Amino acid sequence: MLKSKENRVLAISTIIIGVLAGMGSLALSLFYDVIEHLFLRYNETTWSPVAWAAGGKIRLISLVVGGILAALSWWFMRTKMKPTVSINQGLDGKKMPVGTTALHVFTQIFFVGVGGSVGKELAPRELGAMLSQTWQRFMSKFTPVQLSPEDRKLLVAAAAGAGFAGVYIAPITGTMFSLELLLKRIDQRSILVSLTMSIEAMLVGSLLKGFHPYYGVGNGKFSLISTLVVLVVGPVCGILGSLFRKLFKWANAHQTRDNKLLWQLPLVALLTGLIAFYFPEIMSNGRPLAQTAFATTNAGFILKVLLIGAVLKALVTVLSLRAGASGGTLTPSIAIGAVVGVTFGIVVNHFFPAVPIWETGLLGASSLLAASQQAPLMALFMIFEVCHLNYSALLPLGLGVCLAVITSKYILKKAH
Repeated sequence: MLKSKENRVLAISTIIIGVLAGMGSLALSLFYDVIEHLFLRYNETTWSPVAWAAGGKIRLISLVVGGILAALSWWFMRTKMKPTVSINQGLDGKKMPVGTTALHVFTQIFFVGVGGSVGKELAPRELGAMLSQTWQRFMSKFTPVQLSPEDRKLLVAAAAGAGFAGVYIAPITGTMFSLELLLKRIDQRSILVSLTMSIEAMLVGSLLKGFHPYYGVGNGKFSLISTLVVLVVGPVCGILGSLFRKLFKWANAHQTRDNKLLWQLPLVALLTGLIAFYFPEIMSNGRPLAQTAFATTNAGFILKVLLIGAVLKALVTVLSLRAGASGGTLTPSIAIGAVVGVTFGIVVNHFFPAVPIWETGLLGASSLLAASQQAPLMALFMIFEVCHLNYSALLPLGLGVCLAVITSKYILKKAH
């Protein structure tokens, strides 16, 4: 009987938290659109993600002013408020403070909205995890039935994944994030809770964005040549992804959290703004650079501009994290991988013109993402979902993420 009551509480909590995570994601998406429009005077779309129309001066001012305001917000939060609690700490039962977490996640979205170079996917995950903890504390006051520590942990992990699903309209990716990166286990109970929450959050989040692809690419079948190409692209992106992982891990471990944040983050924002004055593709969470890579067919542009852009994107992302900014690294990884993939695509397209360059770009994006996050399933389904790919993409993408993770594990192990 007791187990039956626990299951009912778990089921009710799953439904409620899924809706809450979706509403949180919706609020963050709306806030992002408002900030982007206010500072850069435009709103990005799938096929127009670069703030070219804003002009170099507006882009520079946006990043400088936004960087100063974000620095003030993070400085106040880290010196005057309760310390932030990470999702992994929350999984272990440590309380995520409501006020600190709320300010933290909205500051992340603000920084990306003004053009700061970090991913915006961490914020909805942290917000979802905090809302899950808050709901569980609320429920404990009204029911004598207590969930087991494993179920409480499951609800937090599933909510974090649901937050991602609500922003990117990607329920399988949200589920895989919960299972592969947070819980590190796959069983029927975990799948049911995580997938249900992610689907709910996706439906709520879609009220604003609809069901459009996040990255615009072709919709045809992947060629068999891609399966051969990924034999090279996968390991190369595995090496580069492991290097990028080491860099952002270092940046997060040595992140500025004291008064130095007040000048270091604005300085990095100024550097980003000066680059964005001429090359706005390095701004924001990586979508502008990735989409530009997927859309281009000009070999000279890829070699002379995008490769430099990928290096600069990695640089300003790592410097932003080191200087005190918080944010994700998934979408910057996709951007860098996309550039690597389309670079290979130039060569492939020369010998096999029927293979589109965006196809090899996706192979690079998924492979480097898998290596940088050490999550092959999450990377595979993220690219598949956010690009609305044909089923034929699963074979080359799946092979690529496996090769990339195997290679990266060797590199990371050697580093230790």
